[in-house]
Amino acid sequence: MAETWNKKEREKKKQQSKREKKERMQERKDNPVAKSMDDMMAYIDENGNISSTPPDPKKMRKVKLEDIEIGVPRQGDINPEDLIRKGTVTFFNGAKGYGFIKDLETQESVFVHINALKDEVNEGSKVIFEVEMGPKGANAINVKLAPAT
Repeated sequence: MAETWNKKEREKKKQQSKREKKERMQERKDNPVAKSMDDMMAYIDENGNISSTPPDPKKMRKVKLEDIEIGVPRQGDINPEDLIRKGTVTFFNGAKGYGFIKDLETQESVFVHINALKDEVNEGSKVIFEVEMGPKGANAINVKLAPAT
C-alpha cells in the first residue's frame, strides 16, 4: 500500500521536531547555565519585599507563635451594661405600631416596634433600651421608661 503525500509530510515534521529537540537538549548539556545556590536564593526584607540580598540580622524581630493571628480575632465577653442605652422617643405611632428613638450618646435614630415595648411610651418619653441589628438596620428592644431622676 502506498503512502499518501499527507502522511509523508506529517512523518517529515515529526522527524524534524525530534531532531530539533535533540539539538536543544545537546546544546543545554554542552553550555550549562549552572547557577549557584546563592544565585537562586530569594530573601524577604523587613518590609516584606523580595530581594536578592540577605536581610540584616540586626533588623530582624522575634515573633512569638502565639502572637500570630490568622483570621478574625476572638471577641471578648460583652459587658451587658454596655448594651443598655438611653434615649428619647422622637416619633411614635401607636395605630401603626412603630416609632423612633434618638440615642442620647450617638444621636442616631433607632427604629422601635410596639412588640419591643415593656411600658407604654409617647413622643418625648425618656427611655432605656438595647439595640440589635436587624436586616434594615438598628432596632431597639426591651424598651422601658427611664426612671425619673
